[in-house]
Amino acid sequence: MTSLISRYETLIATGELKPDPEQAEAALRLDMLRKELECTDEPGLIGKLLGKKRERPRGVYLWGGVGRGKSMLMDLFHESLGITEKRRVHFHAFMLEVHARLREERAKELGDPIGPAAAALAKNLKCLAFDEMVVNNSADAQIMSRLFTALIVDQGVTVVTTSNRAPGELYKDGLNREHFLPFIGLIESELDVLPLNGPVDYRLQRLAGMDSWHTPWGDEATAQVREAFFRLTDYSPDDYEHVPSADIDVGGGRTLHVPKTLKGVAVFSFKKLCAEARGASDYLTIAHTYHTVILVGIPLMGPENRNEAARFVTLIDALYEARVKLFVTAAAEPEELYEKGDGRFEFERTVSRLNEMQSAEYLAEGHGEA
Repeated sequence: MTSLISRYETLIATGELKPDPEQAEAALRLDMLRKELECTDEPGLIGKLLGKKRERPRGVYLWGGVGRGKSMLMDLFHESLGITEKRRVHFHAFMLEVHARLREERAKELGDPIGPAAAALAKNLKCLAFDEMVVNNSADAQIMSRLFTALIVDQGVTVVTTSNRAPGELYKDGLNREHFLPFIGLIESELDVLPLNGPVDYRLQRLAGMDSWHTPWGDEATAQVREAFFRLTDYSPDDYEHVPSADIDVGGGRTLHVPKTLKGVAVFSFKKLCAEARGASDYLTIAHTYHTVILVGIPLMGPENRNEAARFVTLIDALYEARVKLFVTAAAEPEELYEKGDGRFEFERTVSRLNEMQSAEYLAEGHGEA
């Protein structure tokens, strides 16, 4: 099996990647971890009798802005890792599985369910690799410290993960965050934290030549935003119906269902976000959680749609301030969406922002850099 470093150097040599010191350092660290995990050295007979276990290699936490090569390096690592006891999974899908197992264990009424659930998850597993570790609800935050202590320390699983945020920024300002802080400490003590914030935005390069505003809506516009989703997430076009969904905590004991979300990209309908009763906290949570939003079905609005128009203004303000990338299907260009009705004067600012959000300069900015 070709080593991770060999594959990485080939990508550099062929011009598919540009030299990036932080990226090269991360590739070397992941290749070292690959070798450590492939090592079959086990404790001798006496060691086994004394209860000694094979030493667990330290994991890796790769974090950085959108398009800096995190997923690419994870691809290289997982593909080159020559063991069968490995698993790669999107973090959200994993946490859904965790909660399902916890429900099963609680039903047995045998005590704390964390340990048995972790043991089941760790069965025949040496390395657990996550795409896009993000924590956006209190149910996950409450259990993560104990869960991952059981997985890493007790079960000896090596964790490798990517994230858009440094460990200390995870679940920032979240409800009851004090219960989450030990998890940050666990990451910093058990995983090597490597930043990946080089100058090249490879994901932006993938969008070269693609428009972000598609009108009129219809099959062609839908195909265009779907293509953007594929390019941003590396997801197979043949499996679009199986893209994970999510329920994010928007405060006040409420959650918002995200029909499709992967690697920091979320898909919503205008009807879901603006025709239903929603407020600024909903939109701020979306802007904080996702670096890219695909919004489909923006209609023409008139005086009878003043509430929808007002919510749309608030949504765009939140996305714009957080420098969220926006891809849409709409009935018309921004200037024509809301020509008459209460708040039309304020809507002019939204038109200006929607036009700016289509520019190359805006698209090149990092998430949250406003």
